Amino acid sequence: MGSVKDLEIIKAPDELSTGMGRFHFSDRYSVFDWGEMPDHIPDKGASIAILSAYFFEKLQQMGIKTHFRGLVEDGALKGIKDLKAPSTVMEIDLVRVVKPHFEDGKYDYSVYKNLKGNFLIPLEIIYRNSIPEGSSVLKRIQRGEIKPEDLGLKAPPTPGQRLEKPIYDVSTKLEITDRYITWSEAREIAHLSEEELKGILELTDRVNQLITEEFARIGLINEDGKIELGFDPQRQLMLVDVLGTLDECRFTYQGIQVSKEIARLYYRKTPWYREVEEAKKKDRMRWKELVSHGPEPLPPRLKELISMAYRACTNEITGREWFPGTYSIGEILDEVKEYI
Repeated sequence: MGSVKDLEIIKAPDELSTGMGRFHFSDRYSVFDWGEMPDHIPDKGASIAILSAYFFEKLQQMGIKTHFRGLVEDGALKGIKDLKAPSTVMEIDLVRVVKPHFEDGKYDYSVYKNLKGNFLIPLEIIYRNSIPEGSSVLKRIQRGEIKPEDLGLKAPPTPGQRLEKPIYDVSTKLEITDRYITWSEAREIAHLSEEELKGILELTDRVNQLITEEFARIGLINEDGKIELGFDPQRQLMLVDVLGTLDECRFTYQGIQVSKEIARLYYRKTPWYREVEEAKKKDRMRWKELVSHGPEPLPPRLKELISMAYRACTNEITGREWFPGTYSIGEILDEVKEYI
């Protein structure tokens, strides 16, 4: 079980062939690497399943390989246009997840050196079209972990700065606490060729462009987002996991954050968040053990507004009213301002 979705394995993958599985999307959510938060967001799972399926179908039409097979309704596999009602189950091709060995406080990625294909690339690829307030880039520069030049910037960015062209960032994927790394280190730990790394960046750019254009139609700005990739059995790049949703991307509407970032902004004002940040500074591996108490539930009305934001985006992007009675994005966010 993951913090937001469950994986059902129907057929396990092996070295030579993909397997088959199903994501069961829940209404759970997670922020700040905490895991499951105390609230469930109504209709969040169905909203994400449909929206991600929408983007997977678009990408497949563009000739891009993905692990998406379809959504499940009444035991049958369907595209979103054939669904009678929202589905929370997505069928996918499975690749192997090969975890690095951990010993003496370090991760050993040498296992990837001999892998031919059909495995999850142990990286999370992040695109950034701007540097919104709260971005990890600002914190990392302030702490001296990176320099603006490392990201192709001429000067330190300011909160809310729009970038002339996207920048691409990368972090680990299979460690206890994911960490940002350089592209040189990313290539080394995943044992990628120069051509494969170039292909990853080009693919990220195409995904970014699609998501940016689609959300611009409904008045939202695609600030940043992430994708995950695997190699198929022939070692061809394949998009995996979920993409283009309010969990994987950060969007703004007239300067207001849209997505689970709403919950992040609320919790940043709480003592629990300050304790989490202090614990991470003390021990990046066992920080959760140092936090004395869990987060408090969201205010009921804020939880309802977040739910409506998920539903409204799915309705408006797909052009179908999956969730009747949902306010427009503008109406929802006008009220969200009271909480953040």
